[in-house]
Amino acid sequence: MNNSKKIKEYMNKQELDIETIMQEFTNYILKIIRSTNYNFSDEDIEEIASDVFLVVWNNKNKLDINKMLAPYIAGVTKNIILKKQHNNKTSMDNIEFFENTLYDNNILDLQYENIEKNNIIKNEIEKMKIEDKNIFVYYYYNSRGMKEIAELLNINEKKVKSRLFRIRRKLKLELEKRGYSNE
Repeated sequence: MNNSKKIKEYMNKQELDIETIMQEFTNYILKIIRSTNYNFSDEDIEEIASDVFLVVWNNKNKLDINKMLAPYIAGVTKNIILKKQHNNKTSMDNIEFFENTLYDNNILDLQYENIEKNNIIKNEIEKMKIEDKNIFVYYYYNSRGMKEIAELLNINEKKVKSRLFRIRRKLKLELEKRGYSNE
């Protein structure tokens, strides 16, 4: 690998020669990855290297062709390493949480119950008139106030309030019909 080559030297007929870049920079990227204190698996290392080349390719039109390619690749590699490490840490935190709650049947029961309730509510929302659906979604999913919803839908604020009341009552009755108590 030649660290002193500019990006324009990797251009072939106005197109970035990614194959040459991959041949020349794979070992460089692997060296950067292995120089970190992170213990990545071989699959992770391969994925990071592939991601670096993907970023280079996706940003080929944004690159300053008069700049050196090696520092750019080193920076991209370091950013992907940090992102990968962060994602691995988050995954490990999630796994530990899951392991800690795995045998707690109450938590699992609540999770399944919530999923089922959400599915019932989604199905009921799909059956609603478009105006009712919009009111419900704006209020509960987009955290809009009644006055704002009234303005958005060009209807009276009292109408929004009464529709929300009816929608909640209908959903409550449907949940009770399916065996879920008043919660």
